[in-house]
Amino acid sequence: MRRVITTTTPRRTARGAALLGALTIVAATVLGGLPAHADEPGAPPAAATEAPKVDLVLDGSGSMRTTDIQGKSRMAVAQQSINEVIDALPAETEFGIRTLGATYPGNDQKEGCKDTQQLYPVGKTDKTQAKTAVATVRSTGWTPIGVALRAAAQDLGTGPTTRRIVLITDGEDTCAPPDPCDVARELAAQGIHLVIDTLGLAHDDKTRQQLLCIANATGGTFTDVRTQDQMTQRVKQLVNRAQDTHAVTPAKVAGTEKCADAPVLTPGVYTDREKFSEHRVYRVPVKPGQELRASVSVTPDRAVARDYGVLLQATDSTGQELVRGNDAGSGRTDVASTGVRWSAPGSADDEVSPSPTAGSKGAAGRTVCLVVSNSFSSSTNVQADSGLPLELTVDVTAASPAPDGPAMGLGRGWILLGVLTLAGLLAGLIFGWLARWRIAVWREN
Repeated sequence: MRRVITTTTPRRTARGAALLGALTIVAATVLGGLPAHADEPGAPPAAATEAPKVDLVLDGSGSMRTTDIQGKSRMAVAQQSINEVIDALPAETEFGIRTLGATYPGNDQKEGCKDTQQLYPVGKTDKTQAKTAVATVRSTGWTPIGVALRAAAQDLGTGPTTRRIVLITDGEDTCAPPDPCDVARELAAQGIHLVIDTLGLAHDDKTRQQLLCIANATGGTFTDVRTQDQMTQRVKQLVNRAQDTHAVTPAKVAGTEKCADAPVLTPGVYTDREKFSEHRVYRVPVKPGQELRASVSVTPDRAVARDYGVLLQATDSTGQELVRGNDAGSGRTDVASTGVRWSAPGSADDEVSPSPTAGSKGAAGRTVCLVVSNSFSSSTNVQADSGLPLELTVDVTAASPAPDGPAMGLGRGWILLGVLTLAGLLAGLIFGWLARWRIAVWREN
């Protein structure tokens, strides 16, 4: 027995290998016929991009010496957080640091209110040099926030994509004019694609209101910092957000309460502000044979009450719901997002009216109403007047083929199922043949 098996094992192995090789060739041939993954038809081409740009503005005024954050001074907490952010910087991000009130130690307010310097230029970051520069900052003088914001905007320059300023401070501007809120509005009015996010280390209402005003003017966010970890995580989020938004600059749009007078949107990315528990409506023309894809993100840029939600609906002009998406939660979040997909009936070859009207159907397609709603509410003593920043993404592309029997319904999965069936059949034949061969050998011996 042992002698026969020993002499025939190579032959059996060779035959098994040959059959398995044939199976592999068959599978590879079938699978090789599958088209490689690619963008779906109708998807817009990738937008031209430039490197994400972030300028961090650090308050170096005398009040930053205050020791009230987990036993550390405000400056020490800020420096440690910035070092951790620098360590985690994405390679493609161009990052810079500017200080305010960190170099003039005198009592002349006129001179002190000019005190803003570029500590590290916006560009590719040498992490050792950047961290060494941060370590040299000392809490010294006044708080010229408005002057520093103007200078930071110049640090970032202009271009087709969004730039971000991240302001870390523990107090209101002590040098106005210029008033920092007016400066933020001025920068926003220039259309230079600039967003200012603010982080406050002091917790008085006057400082909060000023920092919230600066953020609101440019579509940014305000964070009331209480701990070291909170600051570190928040700045990291903002730097990463620059990566997410730098490729396409959202266009400003103002939604309305009713679909009839809502702005008409083409494929693109849009930004708006929505008050607590408000509805904002937009219109999107969709032709026969096309599919509408839309998503919305709402950012709670201030303290909000627990239990909230965001709803995105696609309806017709009468208010009849076509499809909906929603997101809900009960704790503090950086952003709440949801999306919808809806295909217009008809064929892409149908004649299409050049100017579809709301609610029109058939060959002319229809104009879909996108309704963005939220159930956020403000926490006690938090300003509720300014709306929450929202970002709406709209795309209209060729609709996926409608199901037409099992093969169409399964798509590529049907081909894969056929390959697996064939593989199972061949495997069964191979193992059945091997079993019969082993029995025959055993009987011979």
